[in-house]
Amino acid sequence: MHSPTPDLPCSTAAERNRGPIWGVLRRLLAPSGHALEIASGTGQHAAHFAHALPGWSWQPSDVSDAGFATVQGWADRLQARNVRRPVRLDVLDSRWPSEGAPFADGAFDLIFCANMLHISPWPTCAALMRGAARHLAPGGALVVYGPFIEADLPTAPSNHAFDAELRRRHPSWGLRDLEAVRTEAQGAGLALAERHALPANNLLLVFRARE
Repeated sequence: MHSPTPDLPCSTAAERNRGPIWGVLRRLLAPSGHALEIASGTGQHAAHFAHALPGWSWQPSDVSDAGFATVQGWADRLQARNVRRPVRLDVLDSRWPSEGAPFADGAFDLIFCANMLHISPWPTCAALMRGAARHLAPGGALVVYGPFIEADLPTAPSNHAFDAELRRRHPSWGLRDLEAVRTEAQGAGLALAERHALPANNLLLVFRARE
């Protein structure tokens, strides 16, 4: 995959984690499909993954349109022509996206969300699960990436420090308990199908509709 592009805003975290995430996605996904990315940020994931998945259509989104030019810039630089125009999407809204024509039920084979749950209020977790359950195609997957706390495993000191820093920045932020996330998924009709431990004490979680 491509190296960083110095003349565009660049998330060092996205550059660092896209390789390990891709290592799971490449085994998980079919040759073609439709993806929705929640909280796309700079758009580096959208551009890199869409470039590596030419049979896929990749729909970026974010709660604000402030970074949409950057998302398009990364797609253009990598010549990822299968990246669609970004849309504004607040997961807490009752319809997705927040503006324009609504997505059809069952429209996406993949819904991907990286590093959102710990930097947004807890209600976004339930909203993410409900929206994913509504818009995932049969057999589709919600893939969530980030740091979590697991009751039956020791939390790394770096994650403890990160959690404390987040809570100092905003009282409604912080690392989420995996069992609580699983419970919200179950309430929306989704089940945790796969758990992948990735570098820097992060997890990649795969949720699918419960049978």
